[in-house]
Amino acid sequence: MSANENKTVPNALPAGHRFNEFEIKEVIGGGGFGIVYRAWDHLLERTIAIKEYMPVSLAIRNEDLSLGLRGERFHKIFQAGLNSFIQEARLLARFNHPGLLHVLRFWEENGTAYMGTLYYSGMTLKEWQITSPQSIDEAWIRQLLPPLFGAINTIHRAGYLHRDISLDNIQIQENQLPVLLDFGSARKEIGNLADETEIMLKPGFAPIEQYSEESEDEQGPWTDIYALGAVLHTLIAGNPPPASVVRSIEDSYQPLASLQPQGYSLPLLHAVDCALAMKPEDRPQSIDEFAALIDLPVSDVQQLVTAVNAPLEELAEPESVLPAESVILAVNPAAGAAEPVTPPVRRRLSPALLALSVCALVVVVALAVVLNSGDDSDAGVEHAASAANSAAAASSQPVKSAPVMATVYLKLRAGETLLLNGAAADVKPNNSGYAALNLAAGEYKIEVRQQDRVHTQTLKIERAGTWLINPGS
Repeated sequence: MSANENKTVPNALPAGHRFNEFEIKEVIGGGGFGIVYRAWDHLLERTIAIKEYMPVSLAIRNEDLSLGLRGERFHKIFQAGLNSFIQEARLLARFNHPGLLHVLRFWEENGTAYMGTLYYSGMTLKEWQITSPQSIDEAWIRQLLPPLFGAINTIHRAGYLHRDISLDNIQIQENQLPVLLDFGSARKEIGNLADETEIMLKPGFAPIEQYSEESEDEQGPWTDIYALGAVLHTLIAGNPPPASVVRSIEDSYQPLASLQPQGYSLPLLHAVDCALAMKPEDRPQSIDEFAALIDLPVSDVQQLVTAVNAPLEELAEPESVLPAESVILAVNPAAGAAEPVTPPVRRRLSPALLALSVCALVVVVALAVVLNSGDDSDAGVEHAASAANSAAAASSQPVKSAPVMATVYLKLRAGETLLLNGAAADVKPNNSGYAALNLAAGEYKIEVRQQDRVHTQTLKIERAGTWLINPGS
């Protein structure tokens, strides 16, 4: 049974629609930026996957099945995302690596673009953790890492970064080999260009340098290594590390080497801690360096091809074999961006986030729009939102009745006063100079006043989370 089975996705193409030899059979995934279909290749008589660029916030499906813009003002953003989608397809098509998504072809039609890929069976690491947590131990992780290292290293050596490595972007096939999913370049491009669109970063997995457009030059292999460290932390500890943007205010990260979870060796735990260093220069600078810390090889293509052709029983113990009925597509419609590799943003964080969970860390971070000053231009958008609650996912009992609460951090300087919906708020900054507000769901007008200058921002809170606001100077 597919994890996406019977999933209803608005604006999807109907079953039976044809692209020459490709016939759509069903929708198997969908997000805010794309729709994924299972299709049949009548020419070669095989199942493939097709991913369609479909940003729902910008476009709608017309009666003739083409895409139309929701407004002319979206034309530039839509086109930029489309171009990034096409460039990503071209990039993936360059690689012929068993651990990377294999693009068969791509084309433009219906006012948008499509990517045809191999159809992979298996489940994502996120689904594996939920359904088979008992199978995850150090031996299992050490079996997983060499081929995953090889896939990531291939990208890096070609001069690119993935920038969206996470549990739901790594697929475990039935032969136990991992596949690193697509980059989601269109999603990042739209997030960068849209005036008030969320930048789609995954709190806990994205390092601090990814939260600022000005830090492009500080990103490198160490950026993906941080995300990979977060993946390993989640597999080992059951939850992701605190979000880097919150750690930058006051770092509450507890090193795994100090916690020493049962069954895991100190070299592995220490390597994960190094990968999760806040400063990029303190992390391993390459996959080879990271692998050396764990004393693991980086599998080459020939080793992986041999492994793919080996009998399944040679690849894993019987209890670790993936359930045969689990079949999903190795394309994540809402997946981070491929960027040329080009080295560190600092700061420190509040333990307020830990109050959101007792048994498992729940981190939901959103960077709000930077407050505008009366004589300054827009400072730009830095708004990130996501949710990560492994405990709730594992128990399949999400809390629905609790009121929506959010913590808003904002820089408060000497002589400044804070007004919330026109009323003075009695808050004081902490040692890092940040004041904190706990707000229920709703819309808020936040004003920071200093003599004759006023910085104003409107926030709409619809879910639990943490907002970081940096008023303009």
